[in-house]
Amino acid sequence: MATIHDVARAAGVSISTVSYALSGKRSIADSTRRRVADAALSLGYEPHAGARMLAGTRTQIFAVTAPLRHDTYAPAHMAFVLAVATAARRHDYDILLLTEDEATKGLSRVASSRLVDGVIVLDVSVKDERIALARTLGVPTVVIGIPEDPDGLACVDLDFEAATRLAVDTLTDRGHRRFALLGHPDEIYERGSNFPIRVRDTFTAYAAEQGLDGRFLTSETDSAAVRATVDALLDSPEPPTALLMHSQESVQATVLDHVRERGVSVPDDLSVISVGSTFDTTRFSPALDVIPLLPHATCDAAVDMLVAALPEPPEPRVQYVAPEYRANGSIAPVPAP
Repeated sequence: MATIHDVARAAGVSISTVSYALSGKRSIADSTRRRVADAALSLGYEPHAGARMLAGTRTQIFAVTAPLRHDTYAPAHMAFVLAVATAARRHDYDILLLTEDEATKGLSRVASSRLVDGVIVLDVSVKDERIALARTLGVPTVVIGIPEDPDGLACVDLDFEAATRLAVDTLTDRGHRRFALLGHPDEIYERGSNFPIRVRDTFTAYAAEQGLDGRFLTSETDSAAVRATVDALLDSPEPPTALLMHSQESVQATVLDHVRERGVSVPDDLSVISVGSTFDTTRFSPALDVIPLLPHATCDAAVDMLVAALPEPPEPRVQYVAPEYRANGSIAPVPAP
């Protein structure tokens, strides 16, 4: 395979002149440019992606930065990666996936090399070092998620606040006044994970605003911890009549198994809604009403926003995906006293 050195020798010029002639980065005499172009053509030389970018040709690659943390829920994480890849392919784009340390260091590298036409940032924390980096990259970027300070950024996400209020309103319309929200392990909130915090804070604030008894609980994901949390909740002096779950699939399945073992009927004794879930809640026994987090909805919107703006950055804004309620028979009017 021919190299830039081969082209320089064939054209009788320096390597830097070949680079400038092919990239258009500097003014080169027409005769020299033609000589370099002829040499490159005869040798079958193709400049690397960065040079094509400088010449004004898109690389047809998006970088997707998606760090894999030790507490990452892999099924949901990869569902978003796949949804971005699928949306990108509809626009004839491929993705370059950056994980672990590559999520930040690799992002700087691919941006400086002009290897990608744009960047999609996944799994954003409230305080995320990638956000400050995204503002300085000089590469069109869209964030899936809402960081603490979205100023100057193009962001897309499910409206988790509206989703949480929708769940509460759906239950209060059926007479419920005592609620519980079962969330993720404490570590998720402590590290500043974005959407769990938004669901928690909206639930506690909205319950207080509506004069409801709203309790927020966390649990580790192992079966014993989940069952102990459920026992403490149901054995409290005034147990809730409605439960919202914003937690991973295995936790929700364990909750349903345990309440059934305790003789608690869903929905006759306890109404249950799954909030912001990426998995199929109709597989549970019983099937759960759900306000789903649909990866394709947010990822399609993010990729469309990025492509529409190229080669310029998209206009800074926060675009919310409206929540959708799917009824599967897991809620009922509040039980009579």
